[in-house]
Amino acid sequence: MAGHSHWKSIKHKKAANDAKRGKVWSKIARIIIVAAKSGSDPSQNLSLRYAIDTAKAANMPRDTIEKAIKKGSGELGSETYEQVLYEGYGPKGIAIMAEALTDNRHRTGPEIKKIFERGGGALGTSGCVHYLFSKKGVITVKTGSIDEDSMMEIALAAGADDMQTTGDVYSITCDPAAYEGLKRAIEEKKIPVESSEIAMVPQNTIPIDDPEVAAKILAMMEAFDDHDDIQNVYSNFDIPDEIMAKINPDA
Repeated sequence: MAGHSHWKSIKHKKAANDAKRGKVWSKIARIIIVAAKSGSDPSQNLSLRYAIDTAKAANMPRDTIEKAIKKGSGELGSETYEQVLYEGYGPKGIAIMAEALTDNRHRTGPEIKKIFERGGGALGTSGCVHYLFSKKGVITVKTGSIDEDSMMEIALAAGADDMQTTGDVYSITCDPAAYEGLKRAIEEKKIPVESSEIAMVPQNTIPIDDPEVAAKILAMMEAFDDHDDIQNVYSNFDIPDEIMAKINPDA
C-alpha cells in the first residue's frame, strides 16, 4: 500500500474523529483565508472553490467557511500566512514533504526539524526530494459503490491516468488539468466520492517490510499531521497489507 494512498486512508479516519474536528477545521480555515486573498468569489477562484469543497467534506459549518473567506478578503481584518514546504527524509531513507501555512516560520521551522529528528529522519534542503513526486488529481471511491471494470471505464473516459485498488477504495489519478472534469463525471454517475484533492504523488515507492520501522514511519507521519501549521504531508513509503495488519489491524 503506497505512501500517499495509505496515509490518506489513515488520515481520513483520524479526521472523522470528533476530538480532532476542531483542529481539522482550523487547518482548512487557513487554506480558505490564503485562497480568498486572490478573490472571494469561488466561481472565479479555483483554489478557493477547492478549499470550500474540502471544508464541506469535513462538515465545516457554513458560517465558519464564510468567516474565513471574509478574513482572507480583508473584510474581517487581516490574517497572513506564509506557504512553506519542508523536505527531508525518514526511516529507511523515505522521502517526506510537509506543506505548511504559518504566521511565523521562525517558530515552525525548528519544530518541524524536531519532528524529523525524533522520527529517525532529517530535515533536508529545498528541492532535495520534490523531484521524486508529481502533482496529480487524486479521487477515491469506495469499492462497494461500483464494480472495478465499470469504474475504470468511467475514469479513463473522463481523463484519468491510472486507477488502483487500495484496500476498500479505488484510487484514481489524473493530470491536474483533468481533475475538475473527472470529478464531475464521477459525480454525474451518482457515484459517491470518498475524497478528492490535488496532491503530490510519489513516482516510485520504497517497500517497508519491518513492522517496527513501519510503525515508526506512521508515528512520524501522524506527528506532522498533528502539527497546527502542517496542511499536508506526503511520502513514498510502501507498507504491504500484511505488515500493516500487524501494527494497525483497524487500518
